[in-house]
Amino acid sequence: MNGYNIKKGKWGEDKAADFLIGKGYSIIERNFRCRWGEIDIIAERAGVIHFVEVKTRTSERFGSPLESITYEKMHHIMRSAQYYIHSKSLEKCEISLDGIAVCKGRIDFVQGINM
Repeated sequence: MNGYNIKKGKWGEDKAADFLIGKGYSIIERNFRCRWGEIDIIAERAGVIHFVEVKTRTSERFGSPLESITYEKMHHIMRSAQYYIHSKSLEKCEISLDGIAVCKGRIDFVQGINM
């Protein structure tokens, strides 16, 4: 990944985190990494732990950013979320796998992405 894409990705994750905070979420962790992958944002609201994948694009020329969240990517996020839950002894918490698209100043938030 080149420097521009890294900066764009961080900018999008910052916007997504600000969006979530504005909606009453608490950010628990960002860029959590384990052997199965990375989770961009882990947040909590009303006792639900949200594992959020953030996709940032400068245009929709190649489709919506949310369309680029593939089944394979969600599988890695699910495995990473399971590891996180187990490592933090959060097995009794409700969880949600979510996606946030940041594109041209607009933020789209999808909760409960089905696999």
